Amino acid sequence: MRRSLSAVLAGFLCLAGIWQPAAAEPKHALAMHGEPALSVDFKHFPYVNPDAPKGGRIEYAWTGTFDSINPFIVQGNAARGSLDLIFGYNLFDSLMMRSSDEPFTLYPLLAKTVETDEERSFVEFILDERARFSDGQPVTPEDVIFTIELLRDKGLPRYGVTARKIDRMEKVGEHGLRITFKQPDRELPLILGLMPVLPKHAIDADRFDKSTLKPMIGSGPYKLETVRPGDSITLRRNPDYWAKDIPSKIGFDNYDEIRLTYFRDENAMFEAFKKGLVDVLIEGNSGRWKNNYDFAAVTRGDIVKETFDTKLPSGMLGFVMNTRRAPFDDHGLREALVSLFDFEWVNRNLLSGAYTRTKSFWDNSELSSHGRPASEAERALLAPFPGAVSPEVLAKGWQPPVSDGSGRDRNFLRTGFDKLRAAGYAIEDGRLLDRDGKPLSFEIMLKGQDGQQVAMAWQQTLGRLGIAVTIRSVDAAQYQRRITDYDFDVVVYAYTSSLSPGVEQVARWGSAAREQPGTYNIAGVASPAVDAMIDTLLKARDRESFIAAVRAYDRVLMSGAYVVPFYYSPVQWLARWKHVKHPATTPIYGYQLPTWWREEN
Repeated sequence: MRRSLSAVLAGFLCLAGIWQPAAAEPKHALAMHGEPALSVDFKHFPYVNPDAPKGGRIEYAWTGTFDSINPFIVQGNAARGSLDLIFGYNLFDSLMMRSSDEPFTLYPLLAKTVETDEERSFVEFILDERARFSDGQPVTPEDVIFTIELLRDKGLPRYGVTARKIDRMEKVGEHGLRITFKQPDRELPLILGLMPVLPKHAIDADRFDKSTLKPMIGSGPYKLETVRPGDSITLRRNPDYWAKDIPSKIGFDNYDEIRLTYFRDENAMFEAFKKGLVDVLIEGNSGRWKNNYDFAAVTRGDIVKETFDTKLPSGMLGFVMNTRRAPFDDHGLREALVSLFDFEWVNRNLLSGAYTRTKSFWDNSELSSHGRPASEAERALLAPFPGAVSPEVLAKGWQPPVSDGSGRDRNFLRTGFDKLRAAGYAIEDGRLLDRDGKPLSFEIMLKGQDGQQVAMAWQQTLGRLGIAVTIRSVDAAQYQRRITDYDFDVVVYAYTSSLSPGVEQVARWGSAAREQPGTYNIAGVASPAVDAMIDTLLKARDRESFIAAVRAYDRVLMSGAYVVPFYYSPVQWLARWKHVKHPATTPIYGYQLPTWWREEN
């Protein structure tokens, strides 16, 4: 195993008796880089209203369906995943709680203290002795060990990636747990801190990996009260929730009841919102946001339209090409297809001109490579992988071709066709053929109607060059099954980004995740350069080194042409009925629905 020069030198000095590392000690919080912003005696997070009233019911909505309520496994389409990931409500508390106003910092929840060393070769959590599951049983170190082992063996692949980095787990005293790693890992203490904890006494381990609609015992502020398969789920606040008065939870979890209703599509969901059947609508359609909020409830002030500024990177929404199958295993073809997305036409005609073209996986942030020449540090990281980054991307990041927005820009088409010709394609009788005379054709798979207009626009552009593109719309269940099995040519997919990318990148882009079913490596990437950049960013200690690693990684991904980038908005759009209120402060990660409350006039 390779060790850094600093680690080797530290080991030598320690053996020689010249220097001893600072002793690790329990702390109230842990940051990925630097120190936590809040002191040990903090009263609450700065983006909550500590005096928010409690009570009432909130009605949320989402599109699709579900056939399971277990979000931890591959099998099934879990409804509770929407509440956890989209709306922020957790039925299972994690060991620690992430602040939404810092890049990556954790504060107490199930664990009241955390301890690690300078190398981060271990982490030790001391559980809050008050911590309880919803059935009143205490949360113990044995539950944490059980959870990690269960999710390793039966859970989603990402849990296995984390658990396999652990060398051993040991109970320390009555409430402590020390987890020692196989090798030092900067992010692993934080990833484990965000691990949910499941009740050993109430879980059937043998059947855990099977879909279920049976409510599970949790440790969070809500209990799962009602499940209507495929239609809705209802949560009710646990009046005996153990953590309701700790600083990390002050101002959170203000509703007595939460209901999430599923709708077949966005139009049906919007109509339900207009009628008052849904309280909050997260808006993602620029045309609807601009043109369709002129109904009576808005004009009389019963519905409030709001935009929320964030300091988040853009993420990446786009067409993802499955490199596991031909013709998308051809890098030259992928580059050509990427260059033939006419964003200017799409933005003008479909998006009300409201969006910006995405040019980086971390656009709109300091982590982006766009518009920046590679630094000496980046070039040193990329030097072992000649050819992994194109000279253009090395010089100033990815620069997409720009059309005149007419949909008939011949120069734009010529640029794309030149790339197709360089990849060995030629037009014959109106069809684009490869070197063997085979016509180029592929299918875009959509979830319902999501992305249909953009897909049709790309289909039309490619059709002008003789490429036969079909569009197939499938229901949510079939879509999830085919994504899990990687049974597709091209899909529309959204990769979220944060200010502290880390181990999740292994599952998204790492070679080890390419053939495992159910991972987020949708594109099927297996690249030594990608793996090396992920490893480097995970090991970075200071912010400068971290930024250099992420930018180099960004250049590799953009040069790989795995995704046809779409667009992003630097603001969040949301509409709410006026009885739903929120704090005055918006954190860097944007609005936080669990801090909102209901207040009748």
